Amino acid sequence: MRRLVTVLGCVLAALPWAGPAAAAHSVTLGGVSVRLTDRTGQVVTVNRTRGYHAVVSWWIRTDSGWERQLRSRDGRVGYGGLVLARKRKQGTGTTPLGTFRLPWAFGTHRRQDAWMIRYRRIKRGDYWVQDNRSAYYNRYRNRSAGGFRWWLPGSDPNSSERLKDYPRQYEWAVVTSFNKSQVKHRGSGIFLHVNGPGATGGCVSAPRRLIRRLMRRLDPAQRPVIAVGR
Repeated sequence: MRRLVTVLGCVLAALPWAGPAAAAHSVTLGGVSVRLTDRTGQVVTVNRTRGYHAVVSWWIRTDSGWERQLRSRDGRVGYGGLVLARKRKQGTGTTPLGTFRLPWAFGTHRRQDAWMIRYRRIKRGDYWVQDNRSAYYNRYRNRSAGGFRWWLPGSDPNSSERLKDYPRQYEWAVVTSFNKSQVKHRGSGIFLHVNGPGATGGCVSAPRRLIRRLMRRLDPAQRPVIAVGR
């Protein structure tokens, strides 16, 4: 995950819902199997086509079924390809397969009133922690708060990602729930973000115009998820 053409340390987490009111079932959208519940009303699908390229689509549930409202053939996945989420390892550049929640977002812009999703604006000293010795592994944290080795060089496998280093990709970035339980060495920081110049380091990316539109549409009340397939 140390390539200028990628965004480092991308990581997503599995659906935690349980109980009869949130009984999970599967549906296929755009060729991708999506694990969802009756509460899920918004879905992003990622269907890899070749290499690191993918079709990224936005779906909403309507009275007549699922409707695709946005689509881009210029989606990207990790340079290492796709891998089962439970088998993913940090530093491999792989994107985890499966369905994951989209709970909140961060980015370089001020929050807009139209956004419903929880949002955090990047400020100086903000990192995404990739230090396997830290209790804050796979968490957003400012270096002033301590608790991780933010000073480690990029060549170190435990170095964390300084968010201001990626103003293009992280103009808007939606956090996924992969590895929410913080399993060490599985990977940290898998997001849905704006395209960079090439493949990602494990995240999913899409053109700027699509991510910008999603920021205005993502509604926590609709339990949005992202599903990665092949």
